[in-house]
Amino acid sequence: MPVKWIVLSIAILMYVLVVIFPEKKSWSALGAALAMILVRATGGESAGYLIHEAGTELINWYVLMIFIGSLVIAELFIYSRAPAVIADTIVLKSPNVGIAMVLILIMTGLISAFVENVATVLVMAPIALAMCSKLNLNPMYFMTGLAVMANLQGTATLVGDPPSMIFADYSGYGFNDFIFYQGKMSIFFAIQVGMIVGALYFYWIFAKDGGKKVEVEKEKNLSMVPSWLLILMIAGLAGASYIYGGLSLASGLVVVILAIAGLVWYRWVRKESSEKVLELIKGLDWDTTFFLIGIFVAVGAISSVGLLEDFVAFLCRIIGDNVLLGFVLIVVVSVLISGFVDNVPYIIVMLPVAATLSNDLSLKPELFMFALLVGSCMGGNLTPFGASANVVTVGILRKQGVKMNFAQWLKIGLPFTALTTAFSALFVWVVWR
Repeated sequence: MPVKWIVLSIAILMYVLVVIFPEKKSWSALGAALAMILVRATGGESAGYLIHEAGTELINWYVLMIFIGSLVIAELFIYSRAPAVIADTIVLKSPNVGIAMVLILIMTGLISAFVENVATVLVMAPIALAMCSKLNLNPMYFMTGLAVMANLQGTATLVGDPPSMIFADYSGYGFNDFIFYQGKMSIFFAIQVGMIVGALYFYWIFAKDGGKKVEVEKEKNLSMVPSWLLILMIAGLAGASYIYGGLSLASGLVVVILAIAGLVWYRWVRKESSEKVLELIKGLDWDTTFFLIGIFVAVGAISSVGLLEDFVAFLCRIIGDNVLLGFVLIVVVSVLISGFVDNVPYIIVMLPVAATLSNDLSLKPELFMFALLVGSCMGGNLTPFGASANVVTVGILRKQGVKMNFAQWLKIGLPFTALTTAFSALFVWVVWR
């Protein structure tokens, strides 16, 4: 059997294992990466060269530096209780609970543009549950809203989610390019269009409780330092993007240095114990970190044996010269796949495919690549297991005695996904066609 088809078989097996055993996804990806290196070595390539290639060319250390550093800053931001303080202020200042709930969902999304999605949901969940308890409301809709809004806004910035970081690396985008690129409104604004539509959707759901008012006891902010670290991270990434363009060593160093400064502050200024510091570090999302390493190497192998070129040729035969068909196909297929399969390996594989299709049709590459980013990130809202934040949300509800099944999630998630994806994609089509 040719090496190409063995690599394809390993890739398919990896996807199956990730779907069946999502909690072991890093082992599946790392195992697949090792197997592909061995297969390519038996095909005549030097094992030493392949290992060197994996470490220096395939694994993007800048992405990993930004990912891990931003996780640390996010944990410290949550530790400071700043998000809870903001949410309590919104509740107290809002004229009624319906508006308060929607504003909290919007705030959750905006925080998630810079803070890991699961962490955002965890810190906002107690506020949502307390409000629902005081109003005697079923928390299912509010909690689901937290998850899907967090997932939605994770696409908006370079540090929002791993797929955005991967997109930035492939396309050469810096932090600023997510906002404006070549004089046009970029992916950030496409996501905000979806956010507005999603907020209106949830306001329609909460409208029946709009006349009620709820009082809360306002939280106290422990310190402004983590908030300043977050602001400095955003400013640093924007500055590095302006100076160097795209992802660079400077981008990674800015985030890592700020993360280390935060840990020093946590240990020596806040006087938290060394055990607490280690607990914070151990609690970071290391599974996704190692998953990314495995996926970088595995997808590099898929590309090197020519499978991506074969897939591009297949799609070209289907699409022909119909740009709209290609655009809609990428969005819809991305939503459906990402609703059931982790979007990280999917987007790594599909980015060069989308760029090549755009080039073949003499289009700006952003048209199809933004379609891919919108579909693959928003598709995670479709099902209760489409994103980690969804799984966590269902678990929190279960602990509250509220059992949420697939059909109940779909009742909320399907309209939200359809509306937000459609309007964000429409924005991309109008601006970048």
